[in-house]
Amino acid sequence: MRGLLKVSKIFAISVVVSLAGCSSIIDKHVEYSHVQPDNYPVLKAIGYAPLDAQPGATDSEKMLMAIKVSKLEAYRELAEQVYGHQLNATTTVRGVVAQNDGLRSQVQGVIRGARVLKSYAVGDIYTTELELDMKTVYDLYIGQVKPKKIKRVTYY
Repeated sequence: MRGLLKVSKIFAISVVVSLAGCSSIIDKHVEYSHVQPDNYPVLKAIGYAPLDAQPGATDSEKMLMAIKVSKLEAYRELAEQVYGHQLNATTTVRGVVAQNDGLRSQVQGVIRGARVLKSYAVGDIYTTELELDMKTVYDLYIGQVKPKKIKRVTYY
């Protein structure tokens, strides 16, 4: 009799555990609340371009090209800060002597919300200063994807 009672208890416990593990039996409603960071960093970048090295027939054309190049260089620097560098390195060794050593760097990313702080020439160099407020980036991002955290789960 005691053995049968013990087996019955084990069987009852296993049935309860197996039913509790089946989430398809229980329906639930999950409420989310949106997550917002406490503070936002402001990234700054500077791009440079030499005026004389730019292609162009006149000084005005060279100036316009230097303005574009310095702005692109500043955006590249911002992309480096946000996304980082992808580095590929190769070294060939023959007879315990390095024969060929190569390093390739690549930056890829999308920068939205940056603004030009200053754009000016200093001697033969054209300079552009950019600023990327991550609050602006967050506001642009939150319009597309709303990050969430679980606020409450109700089971039925």
